[in-house]
Amino acid sequence: MKKIFLALVAVLLIGACKKDVTTVNVDPKRPLTVSSASLFTNAQRRLVNTVTSSNVNLNIFRLIEQQWQETTYIDESQYDLQTRTIPDNLWNAFYRDVLKNFSESRTVAATEGKSAVDLKNQRAITDIMEVYTWYYLLTTFGDVPYADALKIDNTFPKYDDGLTSFKDLLRRLDGDIAALDVSSTSLGAADAIYAGNAQSWKKMANSLKLKVALTIADADNATAKVAAESAVASGVFTFTTGNIDNARYPYTTITPNTNPIWVDLVQSGRLDFVANNTLTTEMNNLADPRRPFFFTLDGNGVYSGGNPGESSPYANFSAPAVNITKPDFPGALIDVAEVQFLLAEAVERGYNVSGTAATFYSNAVTASILDWGGTQASAATYLAQPAVAYSTATGTWKQKIGTQKWIALYNRGIDAWVEQRRLDFPQLEPAADALTDFPVRFTYPVKEQNVNNINRAAAAAKIGGDNVTTKLFWDKF
Repeated sequence: MKKIFLALVAVLLIGACKKDVTTVNVDPKRPLTVSSASLFTNAQRRLVNTVTSSNVNLNIFRLIEQQWQETTYIDESQYDLQTRTIPDNLWNAFYRDVLKNFSESRTVAATEGKSAVDLKNQRAITDIMEVYTWYYLLTTFGDVPYADALKIDNTFPKYDDGLTSFKDLLRRLDGDIAALDVSSTSLGAADAIYAGNAQSWKKMANSLKLKVALTIADADNATAKVAAESAVASGVFTFTTGNIDNARYPYTTITPNTNPIWVDLVQSGRLDFVANNTLTTEMNNLADPRRPFFFTLDGNGVYSGGNPGESSPYANFSAPAVNITKPDFPGALIDVAEVQFLLAEAVERGYNVSGTAATFYSNAVTASILDWGGTQASAATYLAQPAVAYSTATGTWKQKIGTQKWIALYNRGIDAWVEQRRLDFPQLEPAADALTDFPVRFTYPVKEQNVNNINRAAAAAKIGGDNVTTKLFWDKF
């Protein structure tokens, strides 16, 4: 019996030896090779997720810009950027999760046997997405590793001059716009925003070019003027076609492609945020028709918000509107309203963009109201108010445009933060019991101090100190 058993074991072992066991070491969830399209899709989603997220460990710009206020844990609305290492997390998101994936996508695309025109378009679209990512890094931190970034053989990348980097972004956009061929849809469904439509990407690139140009207008008006005028001449988002041009990311009801706000608040069952009194007061004073699209009514049937930096019980105030917290509520990068505000500013700066500031301003407000779900009639009524109409609203053009743009950029906190710093309106009071002054930049990540401190220290000295109060080169006034 023992001999029979041993013989059977030997047979089984021989059979086992014939089986291919190499697949045991292959993780089906971590493929060794991936397509350029999948890398692009992942990077695009991560970019929009980063600027859309309401996670207080990553994106606190709605709090800084006094769109929302925290209910219980109020450290972030009091500008605590260090305890939760928010600068580190944001830096990682843009460099590691977004730029690295876009870079890898470009590298892989060159090996996939694509036609020359498809490859050219894919590279241009990828670069436009990279430019947008760099825009956020530069407007958040100031001088950052740019030319040497993402190079495997360079562990200690130098930090580049911010204005020089901005000018290179404009150069890159010019190349991308020229390269796009409308005969190819290249990325197709892998591009969640425009499905690879080259004409739409041309408009988006020109609109982004206008945005980049005006961001540096106070630092280098000559460069900004040339770039802005050429972007408009080439074709930016237009008001006449409604909001069809808007660069939206279409989240779905199926995870993991869901709206990160839904993930943060609904799926997680959290009641962390209410409206901020700064925004609700402004909108109530103007009878703004976007209020029901921005917030819920409070227990008294009105729109109210907590004070900046103060603990604000959820039951006492308005909350973010239900629609915003739905799993398929889209993320946004740039829209018609923003572009129309930029055109109004360009006119005020004396740029040749064919139109009046008042018309572009009215178009911007109308586009925002319509995009949120309002009507043409409600937009007209709103704009007819002396406190809103461009000819009679209080203040300089920066105050008029800045205030209305701040409202229109609701739920796009990082963009609202850039514009509010750049235009200096609205003039937000620091939060109660703030740990620092109002932040006009993020400090460099702690890990940069530990790993790349020689270059970080040089960059910090150049911009005037690694502090949240150090104004960046484009934030002149």
